[in-house]
Amino acid sequence: MISRQWRGLARPDQAQNYLSHLRSETFPALRTIAGFIDVSILSRPITGGVEFLIVTRWRSLEAIVKFAGSDPEAAVVPAHVASMMIEYDQRARHFEVIE
Repeated sequence: MISRQWRGLARPDQAQNYLSHLRSETFPALRTIAGFIDVSILSRPITGGVEFLIVTRWRSLEAIVKFAGSDPEAAVVPAHVASMMIEYDQRARHFEVIE
């Protein structure tokens, strides 16, 4: 199993819009991809914004390619989401889940 982790810092007034986007667009799309297991949203307020860590779990790197494309570490950030962010990871991190 592979854990994919991506971090973004949302503008304070856009944090709820970002959550709405995840719940209405991103997560339903992920659930249609064979090999997707689940997702967690981690959040904390920090100076200047709301930090999010999105952690998805996948059966394999091949399944992640179905989501991210041929460069599986490339961040998938639509333009309207980028406008909600102060900063965000351009690259996702992948870890093998041991336990």
